[in-house]
Amino acid sequence: MLKTIVLMLMAVTAGTVGDLLLAKGMKELGDLSTMNLRGIMEVALRAMTEWKIVVGTAMLALFFFLWLAVLSWEDLSVALPLQALNYVLVALLAKYLLHEQVSPLRWAGIILVCIGVMLITKSSTADKKETA
Repeated sequence: MLKTIVLMLMAVTAGTVGDLLLAKGMKELGDLSTMNLRGIMEVALRAMTEWKIVVGTAMLALFFFLWLAVLSWEDLSVALPLQALNYVLVALLAKYLLHEQVSPLRWAGIILVCIGVMLITKSSTADKKETA
């Protein structure tokens, strides 16, 4: 289980950093919903050379390969809830790095998700002890 937790923490961190970089990079490139097709194509070409988007995409690729590794040995019912830790990191980093507002209700939801992850992790450990 320790191997799973360590790799999932690495994966979640990579995914969170990737998401933040993509969000910051796209906000700097502009709101696509207000653009015509030509504007969208121009932004798409600029996005391919924008370092935040390139590094963000690489971090999400790293997340994907770490996720595949975890799935090769861990039950999906254990691994997938660990991905929910992404909510905590995204909220914290979005608040402090992107200066987004995170409401108390959203924090309460994140706390409930964390409690759920802890319960699932504990149940997985208990399940493995019972079968041993």
